[in-house]
Amino acid sequence: MTRKVIDARGSFCPGPLMELIAAMKMVQVGDEIEVLSSDKGSSTEIPEWIAKVKHEHVGTEQRDGVWHVLVKKTH
Repeated sequence: MTRKVIDARGSFCPGPLMELIAAMKMVQVGDEIEVLSSDKGSSTEIPEWIAKVKHEHVGTEQRDGVWHVLVKKTH
């Protein structure tokens, strides 16, 4: 398992989500992707998309004004 970090700070919706969708196509099943976003919308938009496409939302937290959204590719 590897973890990829997408630094989307300064980008606004749907930018961080679009970057995540592109990255999902490049990683292997079981890999994790952490999206760093300064846009609060990402904290809800990304988990909603993950649920819709049936991957795993590992967790979301905010640190120093940056949202960290961790997802796992499951298929």
